[in-house]
Amino acid sequence: MKRMLKTLCVTAALTLVPAMAAGKGYKNNDILISAKDAIKLIGNEKVMFVSGDSEDVYKLGHIKGSVSMYAHHLHHSDITGDMHCAPLYRCIDDAQEYIGSKGISNDMMIIAYDDFKGPNATGVYSFFTSYGHKNVKVLNGGRNAIMELDPAQKKFDKINDTLKAEKKVEKKAKKALKNAKKAGKTLPNEAELNKVIADSKKKQKTLKAELAKIEKNLLVVKGDEEVEAKHYVIDKNKLDFTHIAGKEEVRHAMDDILEKGDKSKYVIIDSRGMIEIIGERKMDNVARGGHIPGSTFMEWKKTSDLDNKRSFKSAAELKKVFDHYGITPDKTIYAYCMVGAGRGSQQITALQLLGYKNVKVFTGSWDVWGNDMNLPIKK
Repeated sequence: MKRMLKTLCVTAALTLVPAMAAGKGYKNNDILISAKDAIKLIGNEKVMFVSGDSEDVYKLGHIKGSVSMYAHHLHHSDITGDMHCAPLYRCIDDAQEYIGSKGISNDMMIIAYDDFKGPNATGVYSFFTSYGHKNVKVLNGGRNAIMELDPAQKKFDKINDTLKAEKKVEKKAKKALKNAKKAGKTLPNEAELNKVIADSKKKQKTLKAELAKIEKNLLVVKGDEEVEAKHYVIDKNKLDFTHIAGKEEVRHAMDDILEKGDKSKYVIIDSRGMIEIIGERKMDNVARGGHIPGSTFMEWKKTSDLDNKRSFKSAAELKKVFDHYGITPDKTIYAYCMVGAGRGSQQITALQLLGYKNVKVFTGSWDVWGNDMNLPIKK
């Protein structure tokens, strides 16, 4: 009976927490989870935190117990840009083997996160939801928001600042002695400087020992991924194509935009930076640089709340941005970037927060379009 009650409590918590986390006036309250609520779930065996940042970034700092699924590598295409199971990011067999290898089971809540900006976390979100995994959230503010709330992190940072200051004291004293020796001078306070150096080294040793103790309790840690593979099954009948699209759909939208202009019922958002849009920067394995003709240029940074280190701006701010670019709820909207899972998914997730219905990530994005010589481009 006690075990049953515990299970019911955990289930209730996993259901209620996201609803509490919405805030900022979003119409869709099922996507984001706040750091305040997410921090309570760290270590829960039925919750997996998934980092969408690169493997190198993950090693430098990740939420304890989380796994790495770099958003840029979530979609699979061959060297010619062909996605064999488009618009799915990966073929089903490949996807379920990959997800299982990360210690994820079908009954887990997935909390996608990145540093704080949003694109890589939304890439993970889009990936899982497309395969029918229902319980997926985006951690608003990512790893940074967890660190802001972690009391151990605050202690660690304070001591670390003191350590840095002590290193500067030692460095300054050493520099004074070195310069004097180089100039052939004898300093009257040489003994005092040597004592400063010795005392500073002693303080540094003590501070490092304190940091080592606190580090064990941090919620954001360094190091490699530690995971035990699990069995994950994707049900073909539960695949969700609602918010993903392939090149055929996007080609149709492009043709309509080019024919009807502002009267078209479609919008294609190019979420990349201008250097990519004009074709000056071309990524590896992509034959051509440029952009999809008729697309609307709206860099992903327009939706991320970079100033406050949160993944998304408020609903009012997002609506103002999208309205400015003529991206309204009556349109069918596609967004793309280099690979879809990232800057493109950032825009689509922002639109979902506002309650827009007809919004889709072009999962192959420029990796597919730029390599298909049958598709037109513009620079």
